[in-house]
This record gives sequence, C-alpha cells and structure tokens, in this order.
Amino acid sequence: MCLAIVASAFTAQAKPKRATSPRQRAFETELKQMMDSLNVVGMSIAVVKNNVIVYNKSYGVKDLETKAPVANDTYFRIASISKSFSAVSIMQLVEKGKITLDTDVNDVLNFKVRNPKYPDVPITVEMLLSHTSSLNDSEGYWESLDCITPGKNVNYTKAYNDYKPGTKYEYCNLNFSLLGSIIERVSGERFDQYVAKHIVKPLGINASFNINDIPASKIAKLYSWDGNKYEVQNAYRPIGPDVLNAYKLTESSVTFSPAGGMKISARNLAKYMLMHMNYGKSPLASTRILSEKSSKLMQVDHTPGYHYGLALEQTDEYTPGDVLVGHTGGAYGLRSAMFFNPDKKYGIVMICSGCNNPTVVLNKIMPIIHKHFIKKK
Repeated sequence: MCLAIVASAFTAQAKPKRATSPRQRAFETELKQMMDSLNVVGMSIAVVKNNVIVYNKSYGVKDLETKAPVANDTYFRIASISKSFSAVSIMQLVEKGKITLDTDVNDVLNFKVRNPKYPDVPITVEMLLSHTSSLNDSEGYWESLDCITPGKNVNYTKAYNDYKPGTKYEYCNLNFSLLGSIIERVSGERFDQYVAKHIVKPLGINASFNINDIPASKIAKLYSWDGNKYEVQNAYRPIGPDVLNAYKLTESSVTFSPAGGMKISARNLAKYMLMHMNYGKSPLASTRILSEKSSKLMQVDHTPGYHYGLALEQTDEYTPGDVLVGHTGGAYGLRSAMFFNPDKKYGIVMICSGCNNPTVVLNKIMPIIHKHFIKKK
C-alpha cells in the first residue's frame, strides 16, 4: 500500500473527537502533525496523573485492508515491555520463598546454563533479570531453548560472551526465555496461565501472552515499512492444539514469548503501570501484586552505567531533566513505551503499530505528551 493511501486512511479513520480542554486540543494538533510526518498506521496513548488515567485516545487503523479504526480496547503485541510481567512473576516467587535472586539457574532448570569460559561461576536469577548473565541472542531465543542446550546445538557456546557473568551488561532476550522456564519449573504452572492468574486477574485487566485468549477482531496488525510500502507482519501466530498437547513445562515456555509476547491495550497497560507507580499495589485493585520492597528493587539500577533494574530501566532520554522508570518495546514494526515517575505520580503509555521510522517515533512523541500533559506552563 502506497504512502498516500496510508495517509488518507489515517485522515479518514483517525480524526480525533474534540478535546475537552485547550491544552488537549493543542496536544492533538501537534500529535497529528507528528503522526502525518511519520505516516503512522495506528496508535494508542494513555496518560496517568495522580493515579488517574487523565487521557486515553486511539488513532489510525488497526488493519490497512479493512480500514477498521484503532479503539481504546484494541490489543497490541507490546514487545519488550512484556519482560516486566515476567520479572514480576519471578519476584512473586522470590517472595514466596520458592527461589532467590541469587539462585543458580542450574539448581532450577533441567538443563545446564553455564558460560564455558567461566565454568565455576554461577549464572543467577538476578543476572538474567538485569541482563548481566553474559548471554547473547546470537543463537536465537524465540523458537526453543535448544539454542543454549549442550548436545542440541553444536554452536551453543556462541550464546555466551567472553566476560565473566555478573560483570557486564548486554541486553538479551534469551535471558527472559530462560526466566519463563524458571517460572514454570518453580510454580508448576504454564507460563501464560501463571501470569493470567497472579498478575492479570488480580489487577482486573484484559491481557494475555496467549493469542488464543484474544478475539481476532480486537487485535491491531503490526506493519513494517520497507521504504516504499507497508508489509503486514506475522506477529500473532495461532497456537494450535497440537502445540499445547505437546507442551512440556520448563521446555516449551518460549511458545508464549516471555521476552516479548504480551498482548494488551494501552489503557490496560496504564492500569498495570499504576501498580509499578505505587510500588506493587494498584489503587484500582484490591490485591497487592508485589511487596513494596520487591517493587522498588525492580526499579533501582542493577547495572551501574546502564541504569537497568530488573526488567525496568531509568532514563531521561525522552524527557530531558526528568528521569522516568519503565521500558520500551520494538518488534515487527511496532514501537511501544511505558514510563512513569513514581515520585511525581505520572506515567505515559504509547503504542504504535507501524510508522516509516520506528527508531525516532518515541523521541518525537514522548516529549509532546510530556509537554502538554505533565510539564507545568
């Protein structure tokens, strides 16, 4: 589909309703200019202030063929923000005494995880959570854990870097594929079902790592720009009964992509974010998800120089001078962000299903949202 057609589809489907204040109208005018410049396919935004969702609107289309508009209850695969759900699951199991952050993963998994260059140095749960395990993604992480299993991949040693575990940081999705297996091994529950039971349901939100749980009509397709046109991506592969029948706990958790497979709307992601903003207890839910201690531990820097905690990072890249906590996501053309300031009690969620420059969309939109909703005039 050519650029002009996509732009006209946006104009036809995403003309926002009249905002309720001059400030919101100014925001939406600037937002539309930015979206037009990046040829955005679909986008959903939620803003939280003082524990209240003060803004939630969606723009563009969720399907370029049908021109169906994005709605506030539209689900997106949010990519790496998903890691925080896996990390919350681990912290819950730590609180229950099932494991510790210092647990050697070899004591939990039924296959060996050890850097062959440092065979006597344990790789711990905390190292996986903070990306300091010395693992890398060169041998894959999304199809199976054979990539790291001796005897199943002749090149498995390439999945380990040359440095000692715990000494350096390298962002690595494989860490969270392994954490998905650990969650299953320790809890005895299938990964997607654990998250649903212990996080999603108690928070009263709609979300799932299992695509089969989500109505197809409510999913935003993801699009990648090849320089001339958009191409729809295969980001939502159905999980057939044959796969589930053959499912093995601790071996098959990558089926649900613990590193990037959560499907959720911007509004529900904002409700989840409220739990982190309030250190484990959402003001919208009756159940505490994490202890205050565990929640704060996720948010502090575990990687000096990189400002990465336990699946949450600290950054002022998008709001200079104002450090936020959260995570970004990027895959299949999608770009997403969930960032908050727990002291100032505000947070921003943005999900974009496709644009002509995913590498810059966050740098453009986050300051616009911050300027119009957060920054004092």
